[in-house]
Amino acid sequence: MQTESQAAQIPAVSARQRPGALAPGHAELLARTVTGLGYELVDVERAGGGLLRVTIDREPQEGTAGEDAAGALRITVDDCERVSRHLSHLFAVEGIDYDRLEVSSPGLDRPLRSARDFVRFAGALAKVQLWEPAAGRRRFRGRLLGLVAGADGAGERVRMALIPEGALPAGGARRGVAGARKAGAAVPEETIEFALADVEKARLAPEWEFAAPESARRGGRPRGKK
Repeated sequence: MQTESQAAQIPAVSARQRPGALAPGHAELLARTVTGLGYELVDVERAGGGLLRVTIDREPQEGTAGEDAAGALRITVDDCERVSRHLSHLFAVEGIDYDRLEVSSPGLDRPLRSARDFVRFAGALAKVQLWEPAAGRRRFRGRLLGLVAGADGAGERVRMALIPEGALPAGGARRGVAGARKAGAAVPEETIEFALADVEKARLAPEWEFAAPESARRGGRPRGKK
């Protein structure tokens, strides 16, 4: 019997499957296997040339050696090799067809696939694409505000504070690519909600902070120059 903790490890499966995704039964078996090895299954997809790409991660664990800035223990090459060996055996036994297997960490633009991803990364910038337009659009960029219950007990809904491309988040924090330093003043953020089941794909949008030169912070000139 599948436990609640195991079910939480399985990426959300919409009624409309992504093209090339594994069958639900195989996806659940894959998730249970990865979970049993002590990892989280972030995503699985088929790519060209018979490539089956599996993305894994670890849960955030405060005070653990090797953590990154987000508090998550980094995935190493040894981790990927370990999972690859187990999955190669699993796929052979289950008759899952593929030519090449790639196991990797999610990177800074981590996919958001499950309900708990939208809760775990509340406060982060993300890019979301819906199956069908909402408010006249399918693509949104903004800061995740977590999940809320739908009306009358309907499915969970994602709440998001929209940020136009090239604009600064509210509060004026200068984050983003280098060109963001030249962006205008912060704009008010519009909040939107849409059903989690309507999300076709979503990813974190990496944020970068660019510190001012030391001389600028001191209000003076760089040393050695007059």
